Amino acid sequence: MEKEFITMSSTDAQLCEIFTSIQGEGVYLGERQVFIRFAGCNLSCGYCDSSESLVLSPEYKVEQTPGKHDFKVFKNPAPLQDLVSHVANITKPSYFAHSVSITGGEPLLQIDFLKAFLPELKKNKQKVYLETNGTLPQYLEEIIGSVDITSMDIKLPSSSGGTSRIKEHRAFLEIAYTKEVFVKVVVTPNTLIKEIEEAARMVSEIDAEIPFIIQPATPTKRIKHRPGAQDLLAWQTMARKHLNKVKVIPQVHKIMGLI
Repeated sequence: MEKEFITMSSTDAQLCEIFTSIQGEGVYLGERQVFIRFAGCNLSCGYCDSSESLVLSPEYKVEQTPGKHDFKVFKNPAPLQDLVSHVANITKPSYFAHSVSITGGEPLLQIDFLKAFLPELKKNKQKVYLETNGTLPQYLEEIIGSVDITSMDIKLPSSSGGTSRIKEHRAFLEIAYTKEVFVKVVVTPNTLIKEIEEAARMVSEIDAEIPFIIQPATPTKRIKHRPGAQDLLAWQTMARKHLNKVKVIPQVHKIMGLI
C-alpha cells in the first residue's frame, strides 16, 4: 500500500538507528557494515521487518561500540555534522567495515539531506551501499554519483497492496545500472509465478547479468510462514529463463539472531 509522505530537511535527518552488523541479504551476504536506518517510508509492505522505521520518532539510537549494542539515545532530527561524527566514531578502526548501508524505511524520501550527506562519506573514503524499494527513480538520479552499490527491491503486487510498480522499477534500474546494482524480490506464500516472470523479464531487458535474489519473507504478524520449497524452486526456474544469476537467499541475519 502506498502512503503519503512529507518533504524532509536538507540539513537534518529523521533517523531510527545507527549500528554495525553483518549484511544478511543479497550478494554481499556476510559483509560487515555500518547501518544508518532512516525513518519514514512511502510504502507499507506486509512482510516489512523494520516497522519501527515506518514512522517518524522524536529519538534515534546510536551504537557506541561496534557489535555490542550499547545504544545511546539522541534527539531527532539529527544535524548533518552529528551524523558524520556518529559514522566516524563507529567506523574505528576504519578497515573493519565493508561499507555504510543507507537503509530504512525508504532513505530516498530524505533526498535533500542525502545530497549533502553522501559526499561527506565519500570524502572519508567510505563506500556507500544504498538499500531502497526502487520506486523513486527521480530521487535516485540526484545522488547516484555518490552511490557505489544499490540493493534494489522489486515490490510484487501480491505483497505490496496489489499495485504493479514495474514501470517505476524499470526507470529506477536504468539509473542504478550506471553503477553496481543487484535486485532483490521478497516472496511470500501469496506470490504468483507470473509476478516473478514479469520482474525477471524486466531486469533482463536491461542486462541478463544483473544478479536477481529471491528472498523468502521472514514470518511476521501479517506473514505467518515462509513459502515452500516447491514454490521457491519453481520461481527460481522461471527467473532463470530470463536471467543468468538467480539465487534464493533468506534473511540470514534473522536466522543468526543479529539485528
